Amino acid sequence: MIRYGADRLFELAGAALRHPGPDEVEVTLGREQVALTRFADSRIHQNVHRLDHHVRVRVVVDGGEAGARVGSATSGLLTPEGVRRAVDRAYQIARTVPGNPDFAGLPAGGTTYDSVRRDDPDTARCPPARRADLVAALLRSLPAGTDGAGALETTGNELAIVNSRGVRAYDAGTRAALSILATAGDSTGYAEGVAVGLAGLDPVTLGSRAGEKARLGAGLRELAPGSYPVVLEPCATAVLLHRLAHAFAGRAVREGSSPLADRLGAPICAPAVTLSDDPLSSALPAAPFDAEGIPRRRTILVDRGVAVGLTYDSAAARMGGTESTGHALAPPNPLSGLPTHLFMAAGSETTESLVGRIDRGIYVTRFHYTNVVHPVRTTVTGTTRDGTFLIENGRIVGGIRNLRFTQSVLEALSGVEAVGREGQVATERFYGDAYAPPLCLSSFAFTSASTH
Repeated sequence: MIRYGADRLFELAGAALRHPGPDEVEVTLGREQVALTRFADSRIHQNVHRLDHHVRVRVVVDGGEAGARVGSATSGLLTPEGVRRAVDRAYQIARTVPGNPDFAGLPAGGTTYDSVRRDDPDTARCPPARRADLVAALLRSLPAGTDGAGALETTGNELAIVNSRGVRAYDAGTRAALSILATAGDSTGYAEGVAVGLAGLDPVTLGSRAGEKARLGAGLRELAPGSYPVVLEPCATAVLLHRLAHAFAGRAVREGSSPLADRLGAPICAPAVTLSDDPLSSALPAAPFDAEGIPRRRTILVDRGVAVGLTYDSAAARMGGTESTGHALAPPNPLSGLPTHLFMAAGSETTESLVGRIDRGIYVTRFHYTNVVHPVRTTVTGTTRDGTFLIENGRIVGGIRNLRFTQSVLEALSGVEAVGREGQVATERFYGDAYAPPLCLSSFAFTSASTH
């Protein structure tokens, strides 16, 4: 991917800033290159490459006592003409929509941004042959009689945000992700890795881990539904953290859809739990600014079990009488203000020692099709998947058929008995990346058995 760079993107944004109609203008310009090598039945069957451009323009028109009128428009044409057309459409929309008294205005410029290196040139220009070599190394690590399916994806992107009040923000970065589903008879095993660059991935270790799960799970046995102590791998922990994210959004607290409306400063989890939103972490690097160009920063949400922080975009901050924490998402978005780079502090135990704490319980690799049932109670439901095992006398003794669960996330995290030291970045579609360690929980409610 050949980068445009900050100067070229800022120059393109100038076409919108010079529009004579709006009182304020914000322009977001982005480029993303995604290359994907997909494999199944232990064979590569697809190589994909795409380069996407996007333009998003937001304009503000004075609406008098009714509040500012705001219009947004997007385009896939990253040229001066494409930018001008987008600002024309946004201006037409802004002139016709009702005023928004909650709109806080575009942020002012003059700010500086912290940054963590997240740009790897080798990953940005990775050829298909190198991805194929890495996939081949992974497949060779699988045990005999085991098939592998999954994908290796490399991404390069750059983002610029410019507004008429002086914001000038630019960032470029890369990302590499490798997933593997190993299958042996009626048993499956899953592993994944996510890193800034390809050098941060270990395909042999991932393949061996997934293959060993598939081998260990052969001859799946039945286990009756009920409440069991569990050990969660990082992928499973991350799903629970993602489903809890809404609880820390200042907007959700104000609207009463968060369980934290009257619990800030009170314990909500076990003392072993410390959770933050940390886009500047070297494990979870992201652009150092949000979708409004406001600097991101680390926000502590839970400190040793106590709820201590909330996240805001500009609009929610204005309604709550506070300042934005740099959590705006691209407008218009009703979820704006959510924490999107969750980081749970690791503990000191190995995964083996977590398993050793349990006399009889369940080991969970990951969850599948997990949905929120009741946001205030933080109740979620879903199933286990691709590596669910019975623990007896502190040892994994074999695979079990998957189970459906219905469980309050906060209740589960209130039962954290120990936290593992082997955390990792886990990713989930629509939720993004989270850094999560393995957990030992005293109880987790499984409500029914699966047929597979």
